[in-house]
Amino acid sequence: MSTALLTDLTIFILALLVGIEVIGKVPATLHTPLMSATNAIHGIVLVGALLIGVTAHNVVGYVIAFIAAFFASANVVGGYVVTGRMLKMFRRKAAPESVAAPESAEALDGHKGLKGLAGRIGIGRAPSEGAGP
Repeated sequence: MSTALLTDLTIFILALLVGIEVIGKVPATLHTPLMSATNAIHGIVLVGALLIGVTAHNVVGYVIAFIAAFFASANVVGGYVVTGRMLKMFRRKAAPESVAAPESAEALDGHKGLKGLAGRIGIGRAPSEGAGP
């Protein structure tokens, strides 16, 4: 293993540990807006992965470049998906077309409120004559 590759792997692992530590400190309420705002950074990571692939001269370098490009692409696509879902939450809902209001409470569900429902299932009314205990 060459010294340059060992140096690059050390920098990669240290950056990974620092990134995990920084992201772990972000509160959950800020995580989605923060991630949606960092799509440009993921794009720069993708460019860096492609540069590693161009300058690699052995199989290990190509494998590392492929893995880095794959994860950077997944981050870019995932960031835009999260941003789209977040923006969809803030869209105004279209006003429903005119819905005819029911005439009375009975038209809604066939009984008159809780008293009507209790009467239907036999709660709160006097027992019928001839009924057992």
